[in-house]
Amino acid sequence: MSLSRLIGAGVVAGATLLGGAATAAADPPNCSAGDLAGVMSGVNAGMATYLFTHPEVNDFFTSLKGKDREQMRAETTAYLDANPRVRDELAGVRQPAADFRERCDAPIPDGPMG
Repeated sequence: MSLSRLIGAGVVAGATLLGGAATAAADPPNCSAGDLAGVMSGVNAGMATYLFTHPEVNDFFTSLKGKDREQMRAETTAYLDANPRVRDELAGVRQPAADFRERCDAPIPDGPMG
């Protein structure tokens, strides 16, 4: 087999492999209960790490215990408006959940941080 045929065969094989990988990458991940559980376990682990490494934020959210939903929502909104860096960091931790909701057309949970 000549060098040019060998190179041509390599190009065709590479294009086939890359084309197949691009198609597989374009398929959205599943939206099953198991997928949701996996996403939320990662988000919950990230949130726990964030709160334990940011005691002032942990203290704020702990202080919401016992308050009604409307009061929690109002206080959370005020706190995050006053602390945009915290708001942005928490949004980053929770982004995989937001991505799942958008991709799977799932509703936003009702809660102070929803």
